[in-house]
Amino acid sequence: MTTADANIERREETFRRWQPYGLLGIGTLLAAASARLLTPTAAGRTAVAVLVLAALVLQLWWGRAVRSRPGPGPASAAYYAVRWAIGSALTCLNPFLAFYAAAGCFDANELIPGRRLRWLGPFACSFPIATAQAGGLPFHNSMQWVAFGGLLVADNALFAIVGHLSEQSAQRSRARAATITELERANAALQQALEENASLHAQLLVQAREAGIADERGRLAAEIHDTLAQGLAGIITQLQAVANTPDPADARAHLARATDLARHSLGEARRSVHDLAPVGLTYDGLPQALRKTVDQWAERSGVRGEFTLTGTAQHLHGEVSSALLRITQEALANASKHALASRVGVTLSFMDDEVVLDVRDDGRGFDPLKPPVRTTTGGFGLEGMRARAARIAGSLTVESEPGGGTAVSARLPLARTAGTSAAVSGGEQRRAGRATGDDGLRA
Repeated sequence: MTTADANIERREETFRRWQPYGLLGIGTLLAAASARLLTPTAAGRTAVAVLVLAALVLQLWWGRAVRSRPGPGPASAAYYAVRWAIGSALTCLNPFLAFYAAAGCFDANELIPGRRLRWLGPFACSFPIATAQAGGLPFHNSMQWVAFGGLLVADNALFAIVGHLSEQSAQRSRARAATITELERANAALQQALEENASLHAQLLVQAREAGIADERGRLAAEIHDTLAQGLAGIITQLQAVANTPDPADARAHLARATDLARHSLGEARRSVHDLAPVGLTYDGLPQALRKTVDQWAERSGVRGEFTLTGTAQHLHGEVSSALLRITQEALANASKHALASRVGVTLSFMDDEVVLDVRDDGRGFDPLKPPVRTTTGGFGLEGMRARAARIAGSLTVESEPGGGTAVSARLPLARTAGTSAAVSGGEQRRAGRATGDDGLRA
């Protein structure tokens, strides 16, 4: 219930409580003013005074009794009947006292139990009212009786119309109250849903943050593995070669390569700290960076390496280019450490809606049925390559067999950036013949 409805009900309750007092007071004042004319006998005036006092006592009693008997019932019906009888008797003594009898027209619904019997209250009150309107008893001629009959019909018709309108208004009020109650219930449910959504949103934020932290940790681990770990592994290899060669010129060449690797690794480390983007992509596009990576790897490892570009080169999104370059570096590192290959081929193919990277070697391969063996250093090679591809909605497959070499293929969506496509001439087609197999490259 709204505040406005509560105020209306409070005012109605006040009116129903005090209107008999007010009507009794108005009737008493008018009766006193017209006593010599309308109540000429002393006995009549005494009867009026007694009945007015009785009516006042009745009202005071009911004011106390109604607190313990709320709602219509036998007690309220008895009070209504006694009040009507007193009001009718007062009307017979002085027509102006019909004001008190008219009180029953306002509170019949609150005092008479049973919805079908409530019409009896206004109907009974119409008799003293019509009597007063016709001039009061006794009637001295037939015209007064005719007027009494007409007024009785008119009063009851008026009461019926007013009662019908009041009932419609009450129905609308009840319907509005039901609507307001339903709206309040819906608002409460909505508020509860909003609170639950806020709680779920907070949980999702926490989960997203935790997932982001875990993903970032994995990405940083893979980045460190692909930069510092590979660089340090290459430096160790060159230093070991220096220790094992008696030729000073050869030793100087290995030292120079170790120095270059150290500088390159330092640049990768600084770049990773800055924005985790590969140094090779700072000044070159992906094809040029891959070609340099293959050439440098071949020079360090002494294994023949070839790079092939097919299709029309596109300006790729930075994440795609970075992922392909890191996958190539890791695949070449695996080939030099595990494959014992004599030749490695890297092919970058631009298609209509995807870009494909293939790294193939003619090394010893592996048995795909055997579970991969992690090294004591805990490599991130194959797992890191797959994670990088999956992070940008791509996929990575590995095919191998013992003695049949290994092929790594990464397929990523062709996410372009603004720029002009560059057509690259020459190059060999992708080799289609791959050996079947599964995981086995180990970092």
